[in-house]
Amino acid sequence: MNSPIWGILLAISIQNVKSYKFDNFTVQPAARQLLDFKLEHPEPIGLWTTTSGEPVEIRENTAQNTDIISNQVFLDLQTINDGERVPERIVHAKGTGAYGYFVVTNDVSKYTKADVFNGIGKKTPLVVRFSSSVENLGGTDLKPEMKGMAVKFYTEEGNLDLLCLQNPVYFYRDAFFFSSLAHGLKRNPQTNLFDFTLFYDIITLRPNTLHAFMWTQSEYGIPNGYRKMNGHPIHTYEVNNRKGEKFYVKFNFRTEQGLDNLTRAETIQLADPDYYIRDLYNAIENKNYPSWRLEMDVMTFEGVKEVDYDPFDVTRLWKNGTYITVPIGRLVLNRNVKNVFRDVELSAFNPGNLVPGIPGPPDFMFKTRRLFYRDTQNYRLGRNHNKIDINKPKYAKLYSRDGKPPVDHNMKNAPNYYPNSFNGPIPYVDESKPREKLLILQSHAVDFEPHSYFYNHVLVRESQKQRLVDNLAATLVSVTSPVLERTIKLMYLIDKDLGRRLTVALELARVAAAQRAQAIAARNGELTPIKRKSDLHSEDSKDVKLQFVKRTN
Repeated sequence: MNSPIWGILLAISIQNVKSYKFDNFTVQPAARQLLDFKLEHPEPIGLWTTTSGEPVEIRENTAQNTDIISNQVFLDLQTINDGERVPERIVHAKGTGAYGYFVVTNDVSKYTKADVFNGIGKKTPLVVRFSSSVENLGGTDLKPEMKGMAVKFYTEEGNLDLLCLQNPVYFYRDAFFFSSLAHGLKRNPQTNLFDFTLFYDIITLRPNTLHAFMWTQSEYGIPNGYRKMNGHPIHTYEVNNRKGEKFYVKFNFRTEQGLDNLTRAETIQLADPDYYIRDLYNAIENKNYPSWRLEMDVMTFEGVKEVDYDPFDVTRLWKNGTYITVPIGRLVLNRNVKNVFRDVELSAFNPGNLVPGIPGPPDFMFKTRRLFYRDTQNYRLGRNHNKIDINKPKYAKLYSRDGKPPVDHNMKNAPNYYPNSFNGPIPYVDESKPREKLLILQSHAVDFEPHSYFYNHVLVRESQKQRLVDNLAATLVSVTSPVLERTIKLMYLIDKDLGRRLTVALELARVAAAQRAQAIAARNGELTPIKRKSDLHSEDSKDVKLQFVKRTN
């Protein structure tokens, strides 16, 4: 009996095997996705075809003893497999997503005319992409870092993208620093390992970055899943109402699941690199729909000019008492994506995607992001990335044409130039557009007041401060001179208690690291004597010396 006949018999026998459903309520939806698909589709969903639509004959599903050049489905599988991936994002590479809606719960017409936020009860569809900022596609969710929450509202006036982080401050306000920080968060170009000396050298030479880094190394650095973290678009947005009155706001998505974070010990116990992705998927499939409350902190046009700090500085918090908080509505996620590549990998978020009534932040950092995000999406997905289904606005009439697919209907036979005399799309007149503009000039000075405020007033419990210190010490163990000394000095400048605690914690961490190194060496049959505590500071030692800064009264 020849092999094709055996293949037919095998296929028939497989189709005739009975399927038994075992009710096991301990199996979470993510683990039973394939079984759920089969239960939804009791019969095969259709005939297998080639990319051109030709049905695949059963004897073509092998490359053995066949004319592989004439086997169209084989050529499809192999040649398309070579190009399955688009370039990985430089930052925020690993992520997941879900669909949902936003509903307006409060009247905010006093502040903004944006249609998406006006009309109590109005619902707007949206998609959210969650991500880890540093990890690559195969990385872990449980690393202490900035987590992303990018929201795309499909509004009647175009797409509104709010790109959020779980912590309310960012690393820098000078966009010139982006490339260096991105390299510092990646692997050493020679060793191909994460290098804390490299990273600390970068951030200690730009000390403003230490504020956001302290947030990530505190208990706020590892949320207990995407559902239990807040989302902050970081920038101060300019908004205006129908009278042309301007306000300055910070949007904040507050989780309604309760803000919750993990310790590093808990992440070791979990030992699940996909913990965040699994948690979100299972919650939605179990109809435990996660939700966030959208608020905005508001300053008036006059008030923003009178405060004694820079309200457009993304590296600091607004001071209490200088703003009011206004509720807007609720964001609810109620549907998992059906295909991660289509709906998550091909998604393109751009902070420059704004709508009338929200002209956007006036600071230089945001202006630079308008350019950077467009450029990265052009590189990753092509210049027609906004014609990919997940990125399409509800309404679009363009003079941009052609290029690499997708081109959608490519505006068919409408005029492809403006102005024209033949009824192509025309612009509108915004009669409520504010006439005054605010020019932002920002300082290069280093201000440790935000860092000190975080240590003394955000971390209010002793256990919170000690956790920050222990986490910092763990990252400093392998850092070499002169970066280590500079880091310790800066911590003393932020707060003397922080510097003192870190000095002690670092010495203990280095001793523990030496003991671990000896245990590993012993297991491998190598002889690496443990250094005594005194050796860590020995002037005769060839190793890098750690010169602790003495606390002064």
